[in-house]
Amino acid sequence: MSAETPVCQLLERQALDYRGWWWVGPPRDGWLEAGEGAAVSVDAAVLEAWRARGRPAFSPFDDGLPARVGAGVPGVVLFWPKSHALGEWWLLWLCAVLPPGTPLQLAGENQGGIKRVLKVLAALGLGCRKRDTARRCSLFETRLGRVGLDPEAAWSSFEAEGLTLVSHPGVFGHGKLDDGTRLLLERLPAVLPEGQAEVLDMGCGDGILAAWLARRGARVTAVDVNACAVEATRRTLAANGLAGEARVGDVYAALGERRFAAIVSNPPFHQERAIDYGPAARLILEAPDHLLPGGQLVIVANAFLPYPDLLERAFGGFEILADDRRFRVYRAST
Repeated sequence: MSAETPVCQLLERQALDYRGWWWVGPPRDGWLEAGEGAAVSVDAAVLEAWRARGRPAFSPFDDGLPARVGAGVPGVVLFWPKSHALGEWWLLWLCAVLPPGTPLQLAGENQGGIKRVLKVLAALGLGCRKRDTARRCSLFETRLGRVGLDPEAAWSSFEAEGLTLVSHPGVFGHGKLDDGTRLLLERLPAVLPEGQAEVLDMGCGDGILAAWLARRGARVTAVDVNACAVEATRRTLAANGLAGEARVGDVYAALGERRFAAIVSNPPFHQERAIDYGPAARLILEAPDHLLPGGQLVIVANAFLPYPDLLERAFGGFEILADDRRFRVYRAST
C-alpha cells in the first residue's frame, strides 16, 4: 500500500526502517495504519482506526503509559499540528517520557508552519537538520533530550461565567470564551430548567458547558474526540468542585444506547485547516436516537453553516433561539 497524504509520501521515500517507531499526531493514512509502528494521538477517531486494524495505539493520557514505555522506542515521528503551542507541548511530553538520544523526526506541510520547528527546537537546546523536502512538505530530524521544562506547564486557567476553566493548547477556545458559546449560554436558561436531568455536552472542549450545566444541578456527561479536551473538562469540573463524567469518543461512539433529556453543543466544523461537516452532521442526525421522549438538542453554530437542512431531516422541524448574524442557536426536540 502506498502513502496517501503528501506528508506520508515524503516519509515513504526515506531510506529508513520505521518498524517499531511512534507516529505522534498522525493523519489518517492507510500506509501508516498498515505499518508496524504505534500511533500516539489525542484524536479518538485516529486511535479507533488503528485499533480496528489490530495496530497499537494510545493517548498520552492513558494510565500506566510510562511503565509501558520501558526502555523506549527506536524512534519517533511527530506530525507538526496546526496549533504550534500543541506541537511544543508534544515535544515537551516526548522529552519527558522517552530516553534522551531517542531519534526524532518532525514532518509537516510547509504551509502548516513546519519550518517553525527550527526555532522551537533551538529554544529547547535541541539541534536539528533538514532531512528531506518534497510534496510541499518538509522533514527535519534531531534527538530527544532533557529540556528542563515540564509539559504540565502547558495547562492554564482563566475565569468565565463565574467558573474557573482549565485549558490546553489545541483545545477549542483555548484561553478564552468564544462568542458562540457565550450566546448559547445566554439562551440555555430559558429552555433547560435547573435540576437533576441527564444532559450530554457533546464536543466539550475546555468544559465550560459541562461545568455550567453541573452548577445548575444537571447530571452531566461530557464527550470529545480530543483527549486533551476531555482532560481539560475533567480538570475544569474538579477546579470548580463539580461532579460530572468526561470521556473520549468520536461523537456518540462511546455512549452505547444511553439517552439524555438534552444534548447541548458548539460543534466543530474544522479538521486541522480543512472544513469538515461530518462530525456535526452525525451529532444532529443521530441525536434522536440518544434523546429521551421530549428530549431536546440545543446547538450554536456559525450562521452560514448548513445545519437547518440536517435539523429538518433529523427532527422534522426546529426553532432559532438566537441569531446575531454571526451565530445562531438552534433548538429541536423529539
